[in-house]
Amino acid sequence: MENSYGLWPLVIINSLVFIIFAFSFTKPKTFRDWRSFGAFSAFIVALFTEMYGFPLTIYLFSGWLQTKFPGIDFFAHNSGHLFEDFLGWGGDPHFGPFHIASYILVIYGFTLLSRAWKVLYKAQSEHTLATTGPYARIRHPQYVGFVIIMFGFFLQWPTLLTLIMFPILVWMYTRLAKSEEKDSQKEFGPLWDEYANKTPAFIPRKKLTIN
Repeated sequence: MENSYGLWPLVIINSLVFIIFAFSFTKPKTFRDWRSFGAFSAFIVALFTEMYGFPLTIYLFSGWLQTKFPGIDFFAHNSGHLFEDFLGWGGDPHFGPFHIASYILVIYGFTLLSRAWKVLYKAQSEHTLATTGPYARIRHPQYVGFVIIMFGFFLQWPTLLTLIMFPILVWMYTRLAKSEEKDSQKEFGPLWDEYANKTPAFIPRKKLTIN
């Protein structure tokens, strides 16, 4: 455990890298922006604290884990990829199915944040409604991007704290989205109503094909 964890410089460095990366794509301005960014940052810090600092989840469930999987040293760092352990993945967990899915989701989430920010920044500068790019498919691509990134990290390194935080943050982002929509309706009126009627909030509709 001493060799695998207690790496607090890595906790700080990794947390800062992903928080700054997310900040560069979102550039929060309003109190609502800072709330959503702050919640995401808290999730990232909790994640890397258990990944490199102190493995609270493994510590709390160490007895059960050793009983169910007696051949695994759960205080070895690679054993923190619990989903890979539970499925009996025998190779390097960094090349396991959950880790690969994690990479895909995290990269996609940050790409969505980046594309959405460009559209939103232009719309805010021109005091217009953001309806192009990712906003043409869903009304809240930035919140969806944050959720996708968090879920991707959870697949890679599941912990009790992030399991508790994830649904709470999804609920919080949903509330923030509804609050934003009320403001947009007041500002843009019928234009917002038309946009909202044809554009889903979080999950894009399948494109219809005409034979």
